[in-house]
Amino acid sequence: MNKNRTLSLIVMALLATLLIACSSGAQVEVTRVVEVTRVVEAEAGGGAPEAVTFAGGGDTLATVQERGTLKCGGNDALPGFGYLDPDAGEITGFDVDFCRAVAAAVLGDADAVEVIPTSGTSRFPTLQSGEVDVLIRNTTWTISRDTSLGFDFGPTTFFDGQGMMVRADSGIETLADLAGGTVCVQTGTTTEKNLADVYRAMDVQIESKVYPDADSTREAYDSGACDGFTTDRSGLVASQILLTNPDDHIILPETMSKEPLGPLTRHGDNNWNDIVSWVVYCTFAAEEYGLSSENVDDALGGEDPVIQNLLGETGDLGVALGLNNDFCYQVIKLVGNYAEIYNRHLGPDTPFNLPRGLNELYTNGGLLYAPPFR
Repeated sequence: MNKNRTLSLIVMALLATLLIACSSGAQVEVTRVVEVTRVVEAEAGGGAPEAVTFAGGGDTLATVQERGTLKCGGNDALPGFGYLDPDAGEITGFDVDFCRAVAAAVLGDADAVEVIPTSGTSRFPTLQSGEVDVLIRNTTWTISRDTSLGFDFGPTTFFDGQGMMVRADSGIETLADLAGGTVCVQTGTTTEKNLADVYRAMDVQIESKVYPDADSTREAYDSGACDGFTTDRSGLVASQILLTNPDDHIILPETMSKEPLGPLTRHGDNNWNDIVSWVVYCTFAAEEYGLSSENVDDALGGEDPVIQNLLGETGDLGVALGLNNDFCYQVIKLVGNYAEIYNRHLGPDTPFNLPRGLNELYTNGGLLYAPPFR
């Protein structure tokens, strides 16, 4: 019996049980399912299923506040986004600052964060099992992740697309020029599936060489094991500075996919997803209204009702979230607005100098747009 039919029969049996209970006059209270064992298949399609104990929804906010620390699933191998700084001994980066922003809103302390490194294959079971409270680490929003894996995405924090890196002296100028060649790619990612789809559509044959994590993929390419190296374009920019001779490599101009990256929470805890989402929106709105970590105190006591609402001086916008009304003020003061976060890790004063492009505010031709704080 195939897997889909088995699942259908299970669902039908559960529905029948519910109908019988209702018809007999019994009171049936439908609540979240706790400790459900799910089978999550490797996204690449070739891996063995992995049994995961799924934590379900729940009151994540209360758990975090009682613990006094936010557990954030992150990356420790992607410079600029999530990287273990050997000098400071800390994981820092663009994504990590959004972990810090959630901690600032929920705990009033941006440093009350434990970043738990995850790989492309371990990140989803780590969130599903409840080992982390939120996952913020270069993860693409897709329909399957949003539904069948039991997650809810927050707003996109970085609009990206998959690219290809090759050696500058290889003569390769387009994706098609890699015909008959080899490409290093990380397993358990949308990157692996996109690579196969793009070359199948082009009717061009390549050989994919898969590796378990970002470091091993980059190192294999750097050693000459592959003709090309593919991941999100932002990841290629971040990885290039780690290559033995960064200037010997180029990123091809073609973009192979859409990769909207952002935070994930477990499905079933709507309040926690609301918190994570409005923390992200807070950073967008702060930039739009000209508020930063340096001037936000000067804005207190002003007469603009929009700013008063945003900073929690009037209204009760934090109450419905279970937070203090000044949660957005805490985010801005302790972490900064979106531009501050971006420039701190990816901007002109960093080794990447990555243009914002689609990651500009909508007022500057980008896609960042915060709903009203009302």
